[in-house]
Amino acid sequence: MRFLLALPGVAALVYGVTLLVPLADIPVGIWLVAGPLVHDLLLAPLIAVAGYAISRWASPPVLVGGAATGVLCLLAVPLLWRTYGTPPSPGLHDGDTWLGLGLTLAAVWLAVALFTLVKPWVEARKNRG
Repeated sequence: MRFLLALPGVAALVYGVTLLVPLADIPVGIWLVAGPLVHDLLLAPLIAVAGYAISRWASPPVLVGGAATGVLCLLAVPLLWRTYGTPPSPGLHDGDTWLGLGLTLAAVWLAVALFTLVKPWVEARKNRG
């Protein structure tokens, strides 16, 4: 039974390898080896230390805003790195990616600021009665 459950996953893995083999030049090999090493040995520890340091002084809304900023920036990398970093999609590539990211981040941090300013006022009104 376990073999039958694993069979689709193994088939997908074999199919992925057959798609990768024609592309297997030096840059693909570098990405496959260096990417995880750079992430595990450099980026993950740095982000963990920075996250711990920031969590010591930052309020929860600032932490949520920082996490949302990180996710939005990661999602924007393919389009910021090169013009057509993703497959074409109607309406996706006719906009200014930098402007869209900037406006989205501005909305995130405006929401963080509003929440930070409004929360004490709401709590004060709630405590009055």
